[in-house]
Amino acid sequence: MKSFQFGVLVLVSLYFGDVAQADPSIDLRSVPGAMRIGPTGEIDGNPAVEIGAARNEVESSQIVITAAGGNLERIEYDVSSLQSEGQGEIFKENITLYREIFVPVRHSAPRAALPPGWYADPLVPWKNPYTGEEICSPSWVDNKLEGGRFGAIGFDLWENHHEALWIDIRIPKDARAGEYRGFLSIRARNAAEARIPIHLTVWDFTLPDGPTHENHFGGFSYVARYYDLDRNSDRYYLLEDRYIEMMAAHRLNPPLPQRLLPRRLESGAIEVTEDFDRELTTFVNRCALTNIEIPHAPYPDVAGKNREESIQYYRTWYAYLKEKGWERGAYLYMLDEPNDAEAYERVRRLGAVVREADPGIRRLVVEQPYVQNPDWGALDGAIDIWCPLFGFVHEPSIREKQDQGDEVWSYSALVQSAPRYHPEYEKVKNDNPPYWQIDFPVLSYRIAPWLNRRYGITGLLYWSTVYWRSPSRNPWDDPGFRIRFNGDGFLFYPGDDEGIEGPIATIRLKNLRDGMEDYEYFAILEDLGGRDAIDAVVRQAVPTWGSWNQDPMNLLELRRQLAEEIVKRKKGS
Repeated sequence: MKSFQFGVLVLVSLYFGDVAQADPSIDLRSVPGAMRIGPTGEIDGNPAVEIGAARNEVESSQIVITAAGGNLERIEYDVSSLQSEGQGEIFKENITLYREIFVPVRHSAPRAALPPGWYADPLVPWKNPYTGEEICSPSWVDNKLEGGRFGAIGFDLWENHHEALWIDIRIPKDARAGEYRGFLSIRARNAAEARIPIHLTVWDFTLPDGPTHENHFGGFSYVARYYDLDRNSDRYYLLEDRYIEMMAAHRLNPPLPQRLLPRRLESGAIEVTEDFDRELTTFVNRCALTNIEIPHAPYPDVAGKNREESIQYYRTWYAYLKEKGWERGAYLYMLDEPNDAEAYERVRRLGAVVREADPGIRRLVVEQPYVQNPDWGALDGAIDIWCPLFGFVHEPSIREKQDQGDEVWSYSALVQSAPRYHPEYEKVKNDNPPYWQIDFPVLSYRIAPWLNRRYGITGLLYWSTVYWRSPSRNPWDDPGFRIRFNGDGFLFYPGDDEGIEGPIATIRLKNLRDGMEDYEYFAILEDLGGRDAIDAVVRQAVPTWGSWNQDPMNLLELRRQLAEEIVKRKKGS
């Protein structure tokens, strides 16, 4: 009997000993923003957040929360201000935290680098940016569901599973260069608080307010379609302003809102009134706009019977832009992907009209700088900005157009590799440039400005940031465009699922923003005479268009080298 009781006591002791050892705890690791984090698996991260940035820059990182020894309940978090001994402080109001939400990828994109599964993409902010209220996870209170559909705080986490937080740190223009320290704290209802240190290095140079790298990322008419809104309604104006604001905050040039466009006179000329000038000037300054897309002349036969009205429209628009000092970044997006003889002829006819209106107007056409079909004729003289797909890039053709005074931008859509009419098709047909879908490395977005720098390409274009089909095809549940192109055509999610009347940013958008900021380093260093140093660093990241370096840590190291070279040259100047 005693032997039996002893055995029971041993078993009870072992049982409760196991329970004690299995008390849940919070494990924290930091990883770069360009690294994909899944819900499970090994995490090769750092015990501290290490960030380097210039003044007037927003730099990012990810903090991975792992539930160790048991499930975590009702996770919450907070961040401190960042202190620099004898230097100053970066207040916590400059730090924004987001919870990364996993979305399902059910059907792989062509050439997908990653399998179907759950991918972190939308970023739900800790607080509603328009009301200041915390966005809590859903819960039942008094028989009523409260909180966002996913929520940024108060979520649970299963044992051995990961949940990542995104952190953006905005460096004020007046911040002193130096080292700053702070921490992020994580709490759970059933576990002791855990902290991860934040180490920030502020480099002694400042980024400009608006983007140096030219860009076009579409408008927001799809938002009106998604919500079935009149584009002249107050609600659409509110949403449009909020999407514009977020686009500009990520170094992308928003389009001119239709409601700000000037009235046309009978001659076709625009009427420049004090109200129009004041409102447009306010918009350009507020958004730090560096590119302005000239609207299309709103006539049915631009190159035919309405030719003179069209010429007056473009001429007076450009004259106004010149008077304001904005003409350098202005352009007319003439046509998208002319893929037959008739479309080529439209480019030539419209190009002639615009040229007659004012030779200074840059004419952009989304077309590669080599002939698709010789029978259609050439487009030289009708285009000032050529814009090939990433996979259609051909360096000798780019250099040829640049030598004759034209410019080249690049763009992405779907998963399009080199076409058969590429001048070196056999050589590049199996190359994979950065594709902009969720099931590819997220570094694809950050590397794009580096790729453009490598080839002397001066602008970046994307067809839409808000292409959602309808509420019945909510991108939170179905991010596939044409089923397989996951995330193509959108860099924002609709915020209503989280109680936000406005956009939700994505990890892809943040990486694109970080790449646009990297490009500012190129511009600053070039102004300091560092062209050779830039080229040496960029070619390490991008040996060729189809063989770019996919190691996020390597890119951050190369960025650090650029920063240190800038600081060294500034001190020596």
